[in-house]
Parts: sequence; structure tokens; C-alpha cells
Amino acid sequence: MISSLNKTVYKAFGLIVSSDIILPELSRVNVVTDVSDIVIEKAELFTLCSEFVSDEYFVIKKGSIIFRMPEVGIFLIQSGNRIIVSPFDGAPEDEIRLYILGTCMGAILMQRKILPLHGSAVAIDGKAYAIVGDSGAGKSTLASAFLKRGYQLISDDVIPVTLTNENVPIVTPSYPQQKLWLESLNHFEMDSNNFSPLIVREDKFAVPVQKQFVTEPLPLAGVFELVKGENDEIEVKPIEHLQRFYTLYYHTYRNFFIQQSGLMDWHFDISAKMIKKIDFYQLRRPTNRFTAPDLSELIVNMLKMEEIGHD
Repeated sequence: MISSLNKTVYKAFGLIVSSDIILPELSRVNVVTDVSDIVIEKAELFTLCSEFVSDEYFVIKKGSIIFRMPEVGIFLIQSGNRIIVSPFDGAPEDEIRLYILGTCMGAILMQRKILPLHGSAVAIDGKAYAIVGDSGAGKSTLASAFLKRGYQLISDDVIPVTLTNENVPIVTPSYPQQKLWLESLNHFEMDSNNFSPLIVREDKFAVPVQKQFVTEPLPLAGVFELVKGENDEIEVKPIEHLQRFYTLYYHTYRNFFIQQSGLMDWHFDISAKMIKKIDFYQLRRPTNRFTAPDLSELIVNMLKMEEIGHD
């Protein structure tokens, strides 16, 4: 842990975060010590621009990752405990925070050997279920459908997974916010005027969910891979055997960090232990209609049938 004096202190991803940059998405905490798991600070990184060659935006080494985002800034993630940010002149604060809480936190978790899955996690009957998929697959929208049914959110975008001493996968809550496209808000009859856009140029909004947010870690019981299909009906099938390895690797957040960070053996080991403990399914949804409520009902019914089968 490192000093957090004169910084604002938060809790996210199960970690104490102290920051020079105000992060309204996170929950502030009062700590009795002056040390934190992660420190976020502003500093000049422009002298490191020589690290970048041609069009490369990322330079990845064991223990450190540096990347630049045009019109936003340069970000350095070190040793699983420090994020240094150099904003470009005129960079919007909301976009800076978006990269801190997304790519930077994903890198921090990986450096700390916490598996960051790309997706949303919801709590159902005391267990966590991960919804993974490509960008635009509908992960957050499906998670929102579960919230409409009275369930709770554990994480959106980056899902932190660790193992207990008995190799039980555990999901730790991230922070109480969803990211939803305007189309999804409209389907759920939510007024976009009540929410802030994540990026001014896009119709994607930050949706606070404090009242339906889990605050304690939960065991991960299943992974649902959400994909788009050509048929008019929802299709579901189990993901078996070695395909589970591929599913976990493919849906690890910023998986291109793994090899160059020297973490291939770690990733294989945690994946091998996880696939023995949880269920995996692929859900193929039609694109010609809004299916999130139907998908959530299907999953709930599947889980009820499994519970009956185990009795």
C-alpha cells in the first residue's frame, strides 16, 4: 500500500483508491490510515512520448503499461498500485475518467493477478453471474433487464474475479454505475435527460444504480456469453471443455495485455481452476427485436430448473 495523504479516497473493485482526480462514479470512504491500494495522480508524462512508435497507442512491459488516447491524454499504469495521468490541453474530464475506470483499472487488476472479465455481473439468489460478449452485444442492457426484475448489479464493463483457497471464483463489486445506450434507455422507458452522457459525442449514458448495487463479494456461479444471431429466436447452448478456456481468454478485458505483461501462465492457471467450478452458456439473440426481458426470463428459469435438479 502507498501513501494517500491529501487525496480523495474511494473504494472500488474491492480496493482503496486515493486520487488527485475527482471520481464521482465511485463511493467515497473514510479511512483510518494514510495508505491505499491504488494511487491516481496527475504528472507530466509527455517526455515518454518517444516510447511510442508509428501508430502504436500501447507500450506494454512486465509491471507497466503506458498508452495514449488522442485528444485525451497519456496514461501510465505501474506495478498494480499506481496510475499516472497526463491530460492533453482541453481534454474533457469525463473522458479522462472513462479511461481511468476502464482501461487503467483493467490493467491494474491484471497486474494484481485479479482476472478482469469484460462484461456485466448480476447477483441472483446470493450468487454472481457474468454476462460477457463483444462490444455492442447487449451485456449492460441485459444486466439492466435483471435490475428491472429486482436483482442487483455487481459490476459493469470490468468484472474482477479472484479465487478462494478452495479455488472458488469470487466476484468483487466494482462501482455502482451502468453504461447504457440511448436505444436501451428508450426500451426501458428511462428518460435520457436524467443521465449524463459518457462522451459528449455519443449516445451512451452513465446510469447510477446505488439502490441496486451489491456491496459484498459473491461466488461466481456461471458465465453467459451473449452473441448476436441471424435467427428470429433466442438460442442457448452450453459451452463445453476446452472452449471454456477460449471463452475466458477472449472475454478477458484488454486481453492483449496478457502476453506482453508476462501473465500467460497465470491466466491459464486461473482459467483451468475456474472452468471446473462454474457453468458456461452461450446465448444467441436475434437482432431484429429487443430481447433483453426475454433473455433475463430465460436465464432465471434455467437457474430455477438447475436448482430443482440439485435438490
